[in-house]
Amino acid sequence: MKPIKIVVVDNESVVRDGIVTILSFQTDLKVVGEAEDGIVAVEVARQTKPDVMLLDMVMPRQDGLETIIKVKEILPNTRILVLTSFAESDRVYQAIKAGATGYLLKDTKRDQLYQAIRDVAEGHAILHPSIAMKVIHEIDHPAELMYTADPLTPRELDTLKLIARGYSNQEIAASLNVVERTVAKYVSNILDKLHLANRTQAALYAHREGLANDDSDGKDDGKGKGKGPKKK
Repeated sequence: MKPIKIVVVDNESVVRDGIVTILSFQTDLKVVGEAEDGIVAVEVARQTKPDVMLLDMVMPRQDGLETIIKVKEILPNTRILVLTSFAESDRVYQAIKAGATGYLLKDTKRDQLYQAIRDVAEGHAILHPSIAMKVIHEIDHPAELMYTADPLTPRELDTLKLIARGYSNQEIAASLNVVERTVAKYVSNILDKLHLANRTQAALYAHREGLANDDSDGKDDGKGKGKGPKKK
């Protein structure tokens, strides 16, 4: 199994060196580049094509938010895990809206950081517990979006619930008894219909609407039919 390639971006060399050191203890995590600001980060990412970028938000020359946007433009498959000292909900929301898959604070324990990197690499949304609820309340997508001119289908709604529970596309496919390519299409439709940028926003939206704990998602009966969404 190939190690997860990581680029570490932080303007403080002591912090950056510390992160690189603790990551070196994990055989499945490999630091392939470092950067002290956003401009260098984009170029390092272009050269190394990392699976995950650990990114601070406040840096000279180019901040984390602009860096997220530029990295996602050139490397849409690179996952970005923000690692910063700032927990303001508006800053978190902006980072997620720009394309970050996760947002952690620098007081995160090292074992939690290791697991967060692994989870983010697989496409799972990660938020520091102390700011998760703040971000959920910042999401400004009313529930009516799901039942407007282009509502979610029952299968898309089932998929959204499973995204909120942290399922990967492979796990969703197994749960709904469909192929993984079909799940990818469901996810694309969900993001398009709800005007969301990524799976992280979809998971937050689902939590805000109470879908994460809704057990009404149906299993496919072989004819593409399942239990439909509950009407509001």
